[in-house]
Amino acid sequence: QVQLVESGGGLVQPGGSLELSCVVFGRTFGRYAWFRQAPGKEREFVAAIRGTGGNPDYSESVKGRFTISRDNAKNMVYLRMNSLNVEDTAVYYCAARPSAMFGSYTYWGQGARVTVSS
Repeated sequence: QVQLVESGGGLVQPGGSLELSCVVFGRTFGRYAWFRQAPGKEREFVAAIRGTGGNPDYSESVKGRFTISRDNAKNMVYLRMNSLNVEDTAVYYCAARPSAMFGSYTYWGQGARVTVSS
């Protein structure tokens, strides 16, 4: 059974750092991503990476501050978040899709809440 489980969310002060982890059970995928949904807003793309660990891609709002990475041996995906600000407050979701090149993200985790506040 395929399951994605996020961890690492929490409360952090502005300017701080946090790392989210996503363990993937059941299979490997062609591409993994992180999305987020802030209160009252639509879910938005944050970052993505190929299943091989290459070709990272970021939204403009997090580029230079967030880093997505992949551990193939552990079948995990990480999102390192630096220089956090209050606008980064959201529930963060790990997602996966079979193809590295195209298609929808059809597998989702339950979400990890990140709150940036002083």
